[in-house]
Amino acid sequence: MSALRNLVVLDAPSNLGLRPPAPGTVPGCYKLAGALREQRIVQRLNALEGGVVVPPRYDLGDWQEGDGVFNATALAAYTRTLADRVERHVRAGELPVVLGGDCSIQLGASLALRRIGRYGLAAVDASHDFRHPGNSDRIGAAGGEEVALATGRGQDDLTDLEGLKPYLRDEDIRFFGIRDAFEEDRAELAALKIPTVTVGDIREWGADALARATAEAFDVPDLDGFWVHLDADVLDPSVMPAVDSPDPGGLLPDELTALLRPLVTSPHCAGFNVTIYDPDLDPDGTAGALLADIVVAAFAPS
Repeated sequence: MSALRNLVVLDAPSNLGLRPPAPGTVPGCYKLAGALREQRIVQRLNALEGGVVVPPRYDLGDWQEGDGVFNATALAAYTRTLADRVERHVRAGELPVVLGGDCSIQLGASLALRRIGRYGLAAVDASHDFRHPGNSDRIGAAGGEEVALATGRGQDDLTDLEGLKPYLRDEDIRFFGIRDAFEEDRAELAALKIPTVTVGDIREWGADALARATAEAFDVPDLDGFWVHLDADVLDPSVMPAVDSPDPGGLLPDELTALLRPLVTSPHCAGFNVTIYDPDLDPDGTAGALLADIVVAAFAPS
């Protein structure tokens, strides 16, 4: 891959993977793409226009706890459609910048890359999104389960699309920004030998150094590249309160920028997505402006 690829901004405004914030309402993260476009992110990235992958309607219907992942049929259809678009850009030698949406949009990227070859994932997220039937009896929201689903854990109508299960291998995943307090979450990942870098680790070892080491680790003959997933809740709620789970102890803006830059500018990075920021929780747009600034700074030439 060339480090001089064109960036292509593609909107994936799906909220299919989140629980309703209140009865009769829908999660507002589907407005993320529009809010970042209001910050002129396409022009500031000097990116090409990739358009929008319009999601199906958010409708839980008669879903009840115990029924598996809600919106599963719509999620499966959307994953394939988004994968078609992502695949086209990656095969064309472009780097897609996908504006979510909730974290379930990552399934579209994972499926697209699985069609092409074998790729890794650098997930920059406050939580591991690794909930599955083997570790939880509260399955339902794919936005907290997408990494588990991508590794083949869960129902076949989401984990085995096109017979390509798993889309990601455990050993090809790296987590960054998990809260230090989430020790229980990290135990399963450690048993699976999935590297997990906490906020404390980032501060001890340095964001830039850790990210550069990871980009180099992905540069191996077995892998064709890697994808970078950013969940806005990795930021501390003092600067990013507009997320569904604003847990304390997160990264600060400069730390996140320093972590992202070596990853997204690596010649082996196949693409990037940003998720979970909810403009409904950010009435003055301050958090959205910050998120746009971070993404633009991460892609800026050093």
